[in-house]
Amino acid sequence: MTETTDNPAAAHNAYPCRQCGASVRYAVGTRTLTCPYCGHTQEIAAAERAVREHDFAALATSERALPPDSHDYECGTCGAVTTSDKLSQECGFCGSPMVAEVSALGIVEPEAVLPFAVDRPAMTTALKRWVSTRWFAPSALKKVTHAERAHSVYLPHWTYDAQTTTDYSGQRGEHYWVTVTSTDSEGRTVSRQERRTRWYPAGGRVARFFDDILVTGTRRVMPDHLAKLEPWPLEQAEAYRPDFLAGHETLRYDVEPEAGLEVAKQRMARVIEDDCEADIGGDEQRVHQMDTAYAAVTFKLLLLPVWIATYLYGGKAFQVLVNARTGEVIGERPWSAWKIAGAVAAALLAVGVVALMVHLNGSP
Repeated sequence: MTETTDNPAAAHNAYPCRQCGASVRYAVGTRTLTCPYCGHTQEIAAAERAVREHDFAALATSERALPPDSHDYECGTCGAVTTSDKLSQECGFCGSPMVAEVSALGIVEPEAVLPFAVDRPAMTTALKRWVSTRWFAPSALKKVTHAERAHSVYLPHWTYDAQTTTDYSGQRGEHYWVTVTSTDSEGRTVSRQERRTRWYPAGGRVARFFDDILVTGTRRVMPDHLAKLEPWPLEQAEAYRPDFLAGHETLRYDVEPEAGLEVAKQRMARVIEDDCEADIGGDEQRVHQMDTAYAAVTFKLLLLPVWIATYLYGGKAFQVLVNARTGEVIGERPWSAWKIAGAVAAALLAVGVVALMVHLNGSP
């Protein structure tokens, strides 16, 4: 990889309306670009090829740049120059959508995109439903349901395929029962059945093909939160076309594909260990060592759609994510000490009232 030190000028796609000249945007849930002013729609052309997997071994000999800190856009509508660290965004001066030509940046290009399917009204409904189930949350949480506080973002993810073969060693446990006798406090002999386990050495080989192991390609959103938005309908992903990004933000990856593969291997290892235990059999299993060989490793860069909403409470920013394909909501929430205290006080009062009624009803 080669390192870049200054801001490259990013060639980018422009999206003028063919009817009025204003900028069109990708219309969520469709295959069209729509003008917000005159309503004219333009079809997004079908991709000329299917989504492809790329040979991971070829990365070692490929020339690519480290993701630059930022690049410059020159808006095709108003001419303003914007310094940005995103692959797509709106011009900060006129609001026109700008989508970078990724090939000009010298980084790994997206192979696929899962277009937005949950629009802003549906996102707002999902947020309201989520907020309504947050017990003891402060009133500030309700602000997250304001539609203007959320923005649509494509987040980079890596997917990995691999054929694995694992040699393992461990132990197989088999249960058996013995009769144990003892004397109780009154001097009587008492018998009981006690389960024990005999352990035998075990070893063998298991194989598994992994398809589309998903790894987050950005550190700007907490990976644990993104993981909770799964599963994604990855089979519905389209071959990458910049038109799907028009009018939406897109983050560049800051997790390199090599680092992503190490995370993918950790996830594979948990599944492989289960395979080893199933192969060992018996009543209990211990896996002491696994030696895994990886073959036919492939990868691709995939963009996934998320609505991101943030709100402030107690001087801290909280983030809520909405899966823009399924409507699943995952987020951070604070706890209202006042509401909790009020609930405790109400519960104590209710207990006191019940106790008083029982006392009065029991009085002669």
